[in-house]
Amino acid sequence: MESVPLSQWEISEVRTVGDLRGLRACVRAWKREGHRVGFVPTMGNLHAGHFSLVELARRHAGRVVASVFVNPTQFGPDEDYLRYPRTLAEDSVGLVEHNCDLLFAPSIDVMYPFGPDHALRIHVPDVGDTLEGAHRPGHFDGVATVVAKLFTMVEPDLAVFGQKDWQQLLVVRRLVRELDMPLEILAGPIVREPDGLAMSSRNRYLNGRQRARATELHATLQWMHDSFVEGHVLAAIEGAAMRRLQRAGFEPDYAVVRRAEDLGMPAEGERTGLMALGAARLGDTRLIDNLAFD
Repeated sequence: MESVPLSQWEISEVRTVGDLRGLRACVRAWKREGHRVGFVPTMGNLHAGHFSLVELARRHAGRVVASVFVNPTQFGPDEDYLRYPRTLAEDSVGLVEHNCDLLFAPSIDVMYPFGPDHALRIHVPDVGDTLEGAHRPGHFDGVATVVAKLFTMVEPDLAVFGQKDWQQLLVVRRLVRELDMPLEILAGPIVREPDGLAMSSRNRYLNGRQRARATELHATLQWMHDSFVEGHVLAAIEGAAMRRLQRAGFEPDYAVVRRAEDLGMPAEGERTGLMALGAARLGDTRLIDNLAFD
């Protein structure tokens, strides 16, 4: 199967495949031509944050594949799987504008031939069990499983993940190292709105009043950093951060300071390699964010 440069296609949507045979034929043709293949897995409803990951992949690879798949196995029974925004046509147009070569948009049957309820599960211990893993049981099992399947299907040389989902990034890195997968994981920086809110597909759930309040999550993480630099006790900072979010109208799950490399509790006197992480619900919308201290 001959690869055609994107610039030669007179189309407004990126080339899309939904089956494994078509995907592999295209990727393997590129590799025979000597191209490195970069991969950006997403759940769709793409925004500037996603497109920055595509651009990062393009800087490190000759060809770029993006996937759009709303993965049912990483959603809990009371979460937003059914209402998660699905905007494949718009996503395809945006990927063309950001120089993506191929969109992989598989069906549930392609991803889970025995059905999501009967799929195998990959569990990443330790880093996958805390914070998001504790508040969303089974979430990272679903993430690790679908990422492993996508890596096997796409066979990329590198894959790009955003730092907004920092814990997910750590889970993926552990997965790749544990299973000796022959690919490089790159991390893309958080892309924020002008007022500091981290870009997220779930931001569209917020009404006008909630959107104005949503910036308080990032502001609280910044306050945690400043309080830490001033020498305040860590437990006091975390407790005050939870109360601050509650006063702003959030229902917080956590607001903590952890080691960035493994999300472990900082040792007494440890001052470097730390970050603040927070997750809180605002109305029906759950937001997450993080802020590195270094």
